[in-house]
Amino acid sequence: MSLLNYNAKEIHCKIIYVGITAAGKTSNIKWIYRHISSTEKLDVLSLPLNTKPSMFFDFLPLDAGVIRGFKTKFHLYSLPGQSLFDTSQKLLLKGVDGLVFITDSQKDKMEENRTYLTQLKNCFSKEDIDIGKIPLVVQYNKRDLDNIHSVTQMRAQLNHYNSPDFSAIAETGEGVFESLKTVLKLVITILKGGELL
Repeated sequence: MSLLNYNAKEIHCKIIYVGITAAGKTSNIKWIYRHISSTEKLDVLSLPLNTKPSMFFDFLPLDAGVIRGFKTKFHLYSLPGQSLFDTSQKLLLKGVDGLVFITDSQKDKMEENRTYLTQLKNCFSKEDIDIGKIPLVVQYNKRDLDNIHSVTQMRAQLNHYNSPDFSAIAETGEGVFESLKTVLKLVITILKGGELL
């Protein structure tokens, strides 16, 4: 849920990139950082989670202009795939406004992608939140590799909500801005009082 600061006339929205380890979440965030204008750019922070010394989440703030008289800021996060949904990650998922589910297209990663999605749904269900009501974009990453599933197969297995979806090669930026723009558009629709289709 968006955080409103009435004194500063600001809305803060949380977009979280989720997915299995090494699916391309950080690659998405870094590519966005390298290609946004310098006037919007602040540093990408990689902050350690308290659970394991090797675990970090990434954070990138973006300024999105004014909506209903409030300056709108989007905060992009990517969560590590390991130690799925421990206490630190659950705290970060609270109040999320939009999700980008980054999937790994390699055939040997399908079961891991599916398990992650099931765990993500369960995590939200425990908080009485229907993941189908959250703006969600699915990205089929690593399309440049060999031994990958077709987009049709990926969609059938991983896009349970008929969400907008994109093929991607995050390392080169293919599908990265399309995924970002789409999730931002969905969140803005909700902020303006609209509904997800």
